[in-house]
Amino acid sequence: MKDLLIYIAQNLVDNPDEVSVVEREDGGETVFELRVAPSDMGKVIGHHGKIAKQIRILMRSVAQKQGKRVSVDIMD
Repeated sequence: MKDLLIYIAQNLVDNPDEVSVVEREDGGETVFELRVAPSDMGKVIGHHGKIAKQIRILMRSVAQKQGKRVSVDIMD
């Protein structure tokens, strides 16, 4: 799932080499910390957070099919 998040983010931003994802466990939930270049933050978050919301929905949907719980934090 980490690879899926990286793939999505790299295709949204102008600087795909600066995309990084750190995966950690937090109380039975997998947390993905997504980092992108400062100039690309708007592309990942979107107008009123719409793109970020859709990324989170997609990741939760994939995780649910695998019987897991995930969340995506976009770090600045």
